[in-house]
Amino acid sequence: MQAQKLSNLQLELLKVFSYQLNQQQLADIKNLLSHYFAEQATQEMDKLWEENNWDNNTMLEWVNEHLRTPYDPL
Repeated sequence: MQAQKLSNLQLELLKVFSYQLNQQQLADIKNLLSHYFAEQATQEMDKLWEENNWDNNTMLEWVNEHLRTPYDPL
């Protein structure tokens, strides 16, 4: 089995977490990371909305779409 290399993010986080942090500092860093990635996801979704001309009607269509496979009892 080949060992995977750590990503640049993982390496940087290891540097940060090599210091002993108190619980508040740890919570603050987790909060910063979660907000950063949430913002990145929001920007990507905004980009998709614009590229695909999606609007609120698109969302309503998706909500009402039935994609499940019909149940077929044996």
